[in-house]
Order: sequence, then C-alpha cells, then structure tokens
Amino acid sequence: MAITKETVVDKIEVVGEFKHLQVRTAIIIKENDNEISRSAHRVAYTPGTLNDSDALVATDISGEDATVQAVANAVWTDAVKTAWKNKLIADKP
Repeated sequence: MAITKETVVDKIEVVGEFKHLQVRTAIIIKENDNEISRSAHRVAYTPGTLNDSDALVATDISGEDATVQAVANAVWTDAVKTAWKNKLIADKP
C-alpha cells in the first residue's frame, strides 16, 4: 500500500484587459495509483506593482511552474505592462 501525493498545475486562466493570471494547483492523494483525495488551491497574479517612484516592479514568477512562466511571459507584453502601470497610477488616491 503506497500512498503518494502529487501537486500539479491543472488550470491557468488569463483574465481581462491587463492579462491577470489565475492559477489553480491540484493536490492529489493516491493509494496504489488510485486517486483517493483531491483538493485545489488558487492564486492570482498581476503584471506587477508600483514602487514609491511609480515605476512598475514586475511580478516575480520565477518560482512558478514552467507553464505558468511561459503563459505570463507570452501575455505580459510591454504594452500590457505599460497599460497596467498607467491604471495603477490613475487609481492612486
């Protein structure tokens, strides 16, 4: 009776004008290769945040799954990052 735990990125969604990423990770517990439990965890990423000088600091995705990195690098173009930065500046109180 071998019990194993597997963690996989099972969904990546690109949402909205500023290409926010929603990533769902599944945690799968198996006993003798038969799935006995599954749970999920979601996290969302934006292209970046503003620093004190209103410069955009890119979101660090270096620790994410390679597929998540590839999607982020594909959709977070310079134009998207610039539009996101301008929105963040415009929304400041």
